[in-house]
Amino acid sequence: MAAVAELEAVNIVVGLGNPGPEYERTPHNAGFLSVRELAERAGATLRRRLRVSARTARATCGGRDVLLVQPLTFMNLSGKAVQAILNCHGASPSDMIVVLDDADLELGVLRIRQRGGSGGHKGLQSILEGVGTDAFCRVRIGVGRGPTGGDLARFLLTPLTGDDWERLKETVQKAADAVEMILENGADAAMNRYNASAPPAEGVGM
Repeated sequence: MAAVAELEAVNIVVGLGNPGPEYERTPHNAGFLSVRELAERAGATLRRRLRVSARTARATCGGRDVLLVQPLTFMNLSGKAVQAILNCHGASPSDMIVVLDDADLELGVLRIRQRGGSGGHKGLQSILEGVGTDAFCRVRIGVGRGPTGGDLARFLLTPLTGDDWERLKETVQKAADAVEMILENGADAAMNRYNASAPPAEGVGM
């Protein structure tokens, strides 16, 4: 019980993606990349925890103690790892920020929401089903849909190169900034700062 009490105030930041070097630079791994960016800023190291099927790191972000998480269950089963993390640390979904890609937002655009549906994103849908509520903050990272008429799933799982990769890295850094602002100043402040330029439609991923 003492260990749970010690972690009660910890916010959990979950970045969605797929494990493995072949997926590292793909649009679908924008959430993974954002959590890695936060870990690097904090001087923390993400380490594999078999018990919860995730890489995690304790860090200080936005002036608060946080647990950074990269689920290792592959995208469509993200809820399994998230549920295990919440149970392990005695946390509730409302203590969590989920960072994910969004194909219906242009690359470079962020959309922050405090609750809502999956919008078709299978990783987010898995989390919603796993934790049984939509009452948690999410930061959607715009990655676009790739070439017009192209296969969306293939685009999301194909590594980016050149200018597209550089733009994704810039967007990931902005997403990390947004997470820090949520932690330090609250979701409303971050929404006012980062949602202003976002298109009106709710994003959809894969």
